[in-house]
Amino acid sequence: MNKADIVSVVADAADISKASASRAVEKVFESITTALGNGDVASIAGFGNFSVSERSARQGRNPRTGESIHIAASKSIKFKAGKALKDAVN
Repeated sequence: MNKADIVSVVADAADISKASASRAVEKVFESITTALGNGDVASIAGFGNFSVSERSARQGRNPRTGESIHIAASKSIKFKAGKALKDAVN
């Protein structure tokens, strides 16, 4: 399912135009992105939690040459599925 499919489902379920549904879906994604950018957790009850995880800098190894390299610190996004989502999948 891609973004266009989500917009279609929202438009049909809410009985609104696809343009309105598209704006609503965009705002949901934008608000999650903004919250994560600010270091907050985006929690959607029954669906799950999005959070930012920090990875510290470390030493790695180039698999081709075996040379030791420095891997910079970075941030990544974690998603933890909620109980309702887990139950729906299982």
